This record gives sequence, C-alpha cells and structure tokens, in this order.
Amino acid sequence: MNILKRLSAVLVAAVLVTGCASIKTDDWKSCAMAGAAMGGAAGGFGDDHDHEDFLLSAVGGAVIGGTVCALMAEDEVVAPAAPVDSDGDGVVDGVDECPATPEGAAVDSKGCALDSDNDGVADYKDQCPASAAGAVVNELGCAKPFVLEGVNFHTNSAELTDEAKSILLPIATAHNAHHADVDLLISGHTDSMGAEAYNLSLSQKRAEAVMAFMVSNGSDAAKLTAVGHGESQPVADNGTKEGRAKNRRVELTVKK
Repeated sequence: MNILKRLSAVLVAAVLVTGCASIKTDDWKSCAMAGAAMGGAAGGFGDDHDHEDFLLSAVGGAVIGGTVCALMAEDEVVAPAAPVDSDGDGVVDGVDECPATPEGAAVDSKGCALDSDNDGVADYKDQCPASAAGAVVNELGCAKPFVLEGVNFHTNSAELTDEAKSILLPIATAHNAHHADVDLLISGHTDSMGAEAYNLSLSQKRAEAVMAFMVSNGSDAAKLTAVGHGESQPVADNGTKEGRAKNRRVELTVKK
C-alpha cells in the first residue's frame, strides 16, 4: 500500500472515531472498539491486494482508530471516595490509632482519647481530671475518695438541691457508660452539730439519696452501696463555719 493509502486510512479512522468521541458516553471502551473496527476497515482499504500488506494496514488502522477514540472520548469523572472516620472523632481511619473512641471524647492527632493529667484514665471518664503528677489513682481517676463538691442538701433533710442534681447527673451517666463494672461506695458525712445519733441517721439518708439519684439516671444499683458515717470522720475543724461546711460531704470510693 502506498503512502497515500496509508495516510487516507489513518485520516478516515480519525474522522470516524472523532464522530464517536464527540458523543458523551459512560463507556469509552465501547467507543474505542467501534473506532478500532472502523479504523481497521480504513486501514485495509485500497486496490493493493497483497495479502501481507493488507493485514498490516488493517492492524495499523485498528490500532490508530481505537487509540484516537479512547483518547478523545469524554470519560466519566469519578470523584474520589471521601475518607472514612468510623468513630467521628475528626481523625480518619487510615491514621486513627484508636478507631473506636467513644462519641464526644476529645482526642489527640492520633485519634486517641486525651489524658491531660497522665494518670492512665482518659479525660472523658476521669472524675478527677487534675490528679497530681505520679499519683496512683483508682478506676475513676482519683487518688483518694472523691468528694462530691457542691452536692448539698436542703437544711436538715436528705433532699438534694437542684445544683446537687446537676453535678450528680454527669457522674451517674459516666458510671453507666464507662465504669459499669466498678463497684462504688457512697459515704455520707455530717458536721458535729446536733445529736450524734441524729447525724448518723441523716448521713445515711443522704448517702441513700445520692444512690437513688444515680440509679434513676442509669447507674446499676447492684454496683452501689450507701453508708452513713455521721460526724465520726471529720476532715476539718468543726469549731469553725468553714470547717463544718467541709465536714458535711458525700464521697465516692471504689470498692476493692
């Protein structure tokens, strides 16, 4: 086949496949196959009946036709898949070293829950988030009995104040969600004002009131024990107003 026929074959294939490629298609491969067939026909066109030359021309035309169509076809643009963040902590799974962090827990760049005081108990379940450096803590993250600061009662009663309830609610929720296997001792204490027997009874009722509130908000009653100690375990001087206020308290302790 002379040079004119070869060029004509290429030209015909290009024209034909250009028509195919001008149509937007979801499958450019179909277009390329059609272009290859048409290019092959164009490559084999001519008056030269030499068998070998005919085959070479047909093959060349098919390659050119298919290639041009494949290059010109409008490929469907596939958007890259969005990174997956299974636990929704802002760190994608590919780099998340703690891929099952509880919802809402603050995490570091590796996707692991923060432990601000480095006591081994993550912040989201640490009831004492400012433990002293090197302190040995219990499952609650506390190095000693956890005093429920602000958990107060109405005068001479075991009725919790609204402020006390707002403080106890997240504690009960955390016990249910993160410490369900931990047995807690709820200890009630009073100052030395009044009769000793009365104070002992009042402290017991107050400890039981805290327990009842925690149970009503998700804690397992089987994991809680309420004990009143009355005025027998002061932590401050009952001779001062400030001291008596510190002695009127409720504590949480992990039972061993």
